[in-house]
Amino acid sequence: MPKDRRDPAGTTGAAPAGAAPRRPVEEGEVYGLTVEHRTDPLGVDAARPRFGWRMRSAGRGRSQGAYEILVASSPGKLSGDRADVWSSGRVPSADSVAVRYRGKPLRAATRYHWTVNVWDAEGRWIGSGPVAWFETGLMSTDGVTGWDDAEWIGMSGKKPHSPGAPMLRTQTRLKGRVREARLYVSALGVYDAYVSGHRVTVPQDGGTTLELLPPGWTNYDVRADYLTYDVTHLVARDPVVTLAAVLGNGWYNGRISEGSTYWSEDGNALALKAKLLIRYADGTTESVVTRPDGTWKATDTGPWRADDLYDGETYDARAELPGWTSSGYDDSAWSDTERVPYTARYPDARLLAYPAESARLMSRWDRRPRSVTVYTGVTGAGRGRVVVDPDRTVTDPLRAASAQVVIGAGDTAVFDLGQNMVGVPRYSVRGPAGAQVAFRFGEMLNDDSAGADGPEGSVYRANLRTAQATSTYVLKGDRDGETHQDSLTFYGFRYASVTATETVTITRLTGKVATSAVYETGAVTTDDPDTNQLISNIRWGQRGNYLWVPTDCPQRDERLGWTGDTQVFATTGLYNADAAPFLAHFQDTVVDSATLYGMDKAQFTGVAPGGRYNWPGGGSGWADCGVVLPWTLWQMTGDPQVVERSWPAMTRYLDWIRQQTGDTYAGQGSLTGDWLAPQQTSAQLMSDVYYGYTAHLMARMARAVDRPSEASAYEELFAGIKRAFIAKYLSTEDGTVTLRSSLGEASPIEPGADPDRTTEDNTQSALLWVLKLGFYDTEAQRRSLIGHLADNIGNDAAYKAAHPDSSRVKYAENTLSVGFLGVNVLAPVLSDEGRTDLAYRLLHQDAMPSWLYSVRNGATTVWERWNSYSGDDGFGPVSMNSFNHYAYGAVMEWMYAYMAGIARAPDHPGFKHFRLQPHLDPTGRITQVSAAHESPYGRIRSEWTLDEGGAALSYDVQVPANSEATLRLPAASADAVREARTPLADVDGVRFLGHADGVASYRLPSGSYHLTSRLR
Repeated sequence: MPKDRRDPAGTTGAAPAGAAPRRPVEEGEVYGLTVEHRTDPLGVDAARPRFGWRMRSAGRGRSQGAYEILVASSPGKLSGDRADVWSSGRVPSADSVAVRYRGKPLRAATRYHWTVNVWDAEGRWIGSGPVAWFETGLMSTDGVTGWDDAEWIGMSGKKPHSPGAPMLRTQTRLKGRVREARLYVSALGVYDAYVSGHRVTVPQDGGTTLELLPPGWTNYDVRADYLTYDVTHLVARDPVVTLAAVLGNGWYNGRISEGSTYWSEDGNALALKAKLLIRYADGTTESVVTRPDGTWKATDTGPWRADDLYDGETYDARAELPGWTSSGYDDSAWSDTERVPYTARYPDARLLAYPAESARLMSRWDRRPRSVTVYTGVTGAGRGRVVVDPDRTVTDPLRAASAQVVIGAGDTAVFDLGQNMVGVPRYSVRGPAGAQVAFRFGEMLNDDSAGADGPEGSVYRANLRTAQATSTYVLKGDRDGETHQDSLTFYGFRYASVTATETVTITRLTGKVATSAVYETGAVTTDDPDTNQLISNIRWGQRGNYLWVPTDCPQRDERLGWTGDTQVFATTGLYNADAAPFLAHFQDTVVDSATLYGMDKAQFTGVAPGGRYNWPGGGSGWADCGVVLPWTLWQMTGDPQVVERSWPAMTRYLDWIRQQTGDTYAGQGSLTGDWLAPQQTSAQLMSDVYYGYTAHLMARMARAVDRPSEASAYEELFAGIKRAFIAKYLSTEDGTVTLRSSLGEASPIEPGADPDRTTEDNTQSALLWVLKLGFYDTEAQRRSLIGHLADNIGNDAAYKAAHPDSSRVKYAENTLSVGFLGVNVLAPVLSDEGRTDLAYRLLHQDAMPSWLYSVRNGATTVWERWNSYSGDDGFGPVSMNSFNHYAYGAVMEWMYAYMAGIARAPDHPGFKHFRLQPHLDPTGRITQVSAAHESPYGRIRSEWTLDEGGAALSYDVQVPANSEATLRLPAASADAVREARTPLADVDGVRFLGHADGVASYRLPSGSYHLTSRLR
């Protein structure tokens, strides 16, 4: 059955390394059918699911005038008079995003087939979509209805944290020929599930792959998730079906959940809840469920000896139990299972279908070694340097990828995978039984600087803090070799340092990449290698940190869903990947966390899920994720459901801030401020601007969900915040405009900060936010603020002489000085204020602090600190120094929206109407940009090339059917933009809007255009 297979790059043939996983293109003019924003999804629990589709057209100006959705119990019934579940009838509407089901109640655990018929705005038939399907889950939230008495069970007598992962199994003789089978499964902890001897997999890229750490992470005391699998092909193989699982601690039972309401220092009992639904050819059904009735047996004597998300996994192959997941295995010596009292402890907790793509291993991004270094000891003073064995060291990448490496006791092999990645190792080894091999992971190699934690050339691990991040394997002694792949933990790493207790041969090592961002929907490339490397770094950071929840980092003893990082990066994340269900699920967790951990059960929290690092007190910039994320999702998808669902929590949050600060119109305060900024801004000022920002967004969202009175109230709130802000911070003494961003301390908790640093006036982050929000009274003030911003960024000798006490004195010209709360607005505000020249200068800068500083110093992902490492100064402060942190990668939003020019229009969410506004590079360094984004309406493409003299621009653009765009293109005159020899203004369907300030503007109907523009 055809599926939506998105190809943002529009290429053919073999994919380049790191390219997006591609889906085969569907035929026909109606394509891309989705339910709940997913293609052919299993386990949909929405009572009124949302349908979506796209149109393609070789012609121009094609728009939808009407649709008809048909839902049926079988593909053969998908016609207007035979659709036996629902026919919407012909609906006069251009809607094709998030169209609600309005048919009869859907039954649980049922597959429905559907399609859509589409007519254009003139009433002409366009076509039908391919036959698609969706399958409902158990359609309940209480964990009882539909579960056929399945219970939470664990190994009887198993003490939490005791050695050995619980292994559970049962087997049942089938009653006939199997027509289909579904597995519904959840865990307190994480699971690997098996059916009849085979690990359960999920579809991916035309084949199948393994998930990593299902069912993910939630606030377990209010919500657990389950997943649904089609296991028909596994159940139908044998007359006896075996259901088995291994349970790991995951987030439920590890240090990562310290401080959470569900966490116990003594540990929580791990548990499995599952239902295997079997439908036979004769129409009868049978359910195999988890129940402590003697039919399930358990043991912890298997090979999984220890597992922890921070510390890694220990696997003893000598303890393997061959055949334990298959029928006929003798489990008579195993323990019984017992009921785990989860529902008694949390009677109001809901059990919900996971609504997004699970985290899974992506084979197309597998990483093989680029080099292997074997060293036998250390030489030199101090920490010294490693003594390399040249006979066993491989520096050629082609040879290293498949090199077999022999190491003995006292040896260390360092494998460089060439890319900082997130996932698990897969390795093959050969050696004697009982030999122990330890793979210790890290992101960097030690140099000879003071910040190193070992000899030069060894793997640097100090930034992991207390995380052990080690995969330990004990060999069983198979002469043919043995292969292992961790499954109950994950790592963030580029390097693996390998040691052994006896002589062993490592015959293969592969880094298996894991992500929840499994379908990439956007791409940007340029003719500048450094910019392309930065883009690659941003992509890899997103892949690694979008793992069940959007995390801050994947390697150290943290890996938390920091909400500040999430909200600043969300727009970039949604340009890059089909991540809307993933982020909408996270928003539900943010709402849950507010009632569990937020002050007065109203304040959104700094992390979600869990309670670790959720400090009470000022949360601006992080807590505001609870408002910013719904806004961003609505803007990027055109679906207001997340706004509607979050509305009560969002209004509680804004009301709570008002209760804290009253008519002062001040923000709630901020412990984090402009986190890790080189130039210090008042944390209270950052709180005040975010209060204004969220009030503004609430006003916009209120109108979208038909709440006009609340919209007016939030507009009034915003006006009050603006007045109070101007009165407090905007000084006009002596006719000079000064933004008093020194009024108040910066973050009181930032680790590694210079204790002598003080807040300053006219900081970059403060100026950016004031310009973004319009927190000034006159146009003259605006011009002065832009001037201050340009002077601060320029940072020339005159500026330094005039500001001798500023932190800017020690930095180069044309450098940024923003932290987490300024990075995503920096380049967009500059372009909006007519200073794209400064945005490009900052993009190309490679001196500290800048985006390319990390690229110059060898980064393959984005760093947490601007100065996380340098060849001159070594490693940054170890207390907070991740080499895979995506927050600063938020600049890619500007690359899409301004550099390439694919920009959303806030009044038309989801790219129904959007802006095409390519901004050329005044520095001349970038002369070609190619970008694409698979929007809810189809593929948007924007590509520009400057000729060698810079006098002419070639521009190729694609506007999807059923949408339109406003084009703003640099041009010397009104008639300088042409399609072939025809002025664009004269092209049929195009509307000329005017020419001013060197830019020609047009309204473009859907279609593809090849344009040229004379620039002078």
